[in-house]
Amino acid sequence: MSEFVDVVIVGAGISGISAAWHLQQRCPGKSFTILEARADMGGTWDLFKYPGIRSDSDMFTLGFRFKPWTSAKSIADGPSILAYLKEAATENGIDRHMRFNHKVVAADWSDTENRWNLTVEANGQRTTMSCGFLLACSGYYNYDEGYSPQFPGAEDFAGTIVHPQHWPEDLDYAGKRVVVIGSGATAVTLIPALVNSGAGHVTMLQRTPTYIGALPDVDPVAEKANKYLPAKVAHVINRWKAIIFSTSQYQLSQRFPKYMRKTLLTMAARRLPEGFDVEKHFGPAYKPWDQRLCLAPNGDLFKTIRKGNADVVTDTIERFTEKGIQLTSGEHLDADIIVTATGLNIRFFGGAEVLRNGVPMDLSTSVAFKGMMLSGVPNMVFTFGYTNASWTLKADLTSEYVAKLLNYMDTHGYDTVVPEEPGEQVERRPFVDLSSGYILRAIDRLPKSGSDAPWRLKQNYLVDLRVIRQGRVDDPALHFTKHRAPVGAS
Repeated sequence: MSEFVDVVIVGAGISGISAAWHLQQRCPGKSFTILEARADMGGTWDLFKYPGIRSDSDMFTLGFRFKPWTSAKSIADGPSILAYLKEAATENGIDRHMRFNHKVVAADWSDTENRWNLTVEANGQRTTMSCGFLLACSGYYNYDEGYSPQFPGAEDFAGTIVHPQHWPEDLDYAGKRVVVIGSGATAVTLIPALVNSGAGHVTMLQRTPTYIGALPDVDPVAEKANKYLPAKVAHVINRWKAIIFSTSQYQLSQRFPKYMRKTLLTMAARRLPEGFDVEKHFGPAYKPWDQRLCLAPNGDLFKTIRKGNADVVTDTIERFTEKGIQLTSGEHLDADIIVTATGLNIRFFGGAEVLRNGVPMDLSTSVAFKGMMLSGVPNMVFTFGYTNASWTLKADLTSEYVAKLLNYMDTHGYDTVVPEEPGEQVERRPFVDLSSGYILRAIDRLPKSGSDAPWRLKQNYLVDLRVIRQGRVDDPALHFTKHRAPVGAS
């Protein structure tokens, strides 16, 4: 007989810690365990070690609702975030439920047993365990490898090629010429950090520009609130100010894209050298928030360029050479180190195979219910945070919903719940409405979203508060099955 627990949480990062806290608080009678493939908790913040690693969401919302972020520093570095997550887990006893080096390789739902049977790889050996409910909190990208395109001539390069997801601790870049390929959040973070920690000169080589906004890393409102108000009041003000700001700027971008584009380019131009071609290097052809907007705390990237310690080249790569990169324009970039900040590979559910009665399920044909359950998949919830705001806002709402759902099922004696396949009247749409490369590369493998509620994925926390936190649990789209007496029934 394999071990059985009521709930298995897969992943010990932000989503897993959130799920565990809400289970403890709202479903104290449920047994649960957290299975983490890595050797420590923290997820993204334990994985990435490249210079300057930081949040690109404010910490008042990236932090948990149940554990206030008390510093006025809104944009925090990776080690501080990891320490915060470990503190949240330890002080709530969540760490005692974690099993590290436990990778779920397969999850098989049994209709006869009404449970998930999991195949788990633990320290090189495979074992099994079962659960009544499965929470997939493993994020959305491949922790084993980032996206690395094949560059012609890469084998000819005499220097070092590094992907940020696997940054060597002993990499010596002091005084070296570094080319960073990419213009996303990682590149925008890396370039000032490399310069500030001793790199000789850094070039950001991009195929197309990205919108980059500048905000102070220390929130002036939070500084005053923390100084003059009680801690709980300050937390509420800081958090809701951040929620309203992020929601407003996204909605403004959707409704008035030309205005937002002009604002962002003007913001960049004021911080860049006189005569800098802002339109060429920081003016994408797409609208703001068609791809994720990058953040430069205190305008650090722009200041680094202004000082002459870094530059931006917008071009395409013909091939790598022994001494650097040959561009299609004819220009050659000399380099000692090339950093391929070329993005992530999406991988749902940590790469685990999902089956039903031993038959693999094609999750790309399923439709997401409220952005957290999949049609045809019983007793499973997955966490997928916002792409236009902090991940944790959606993670906490998802965790709250799971607790309500489990309590509702206990009260009524239900042991299975599954979203039913929506009818043909519901148009299938891409799961995530972003044109970023990492999304487009995986679009055929992702579940679908729908045209109408509750299948339509809204990237709006204020809407989700009503739909998820205040909405009814017994949604008509859900099919509940009863095989046991309700909790408390004689």
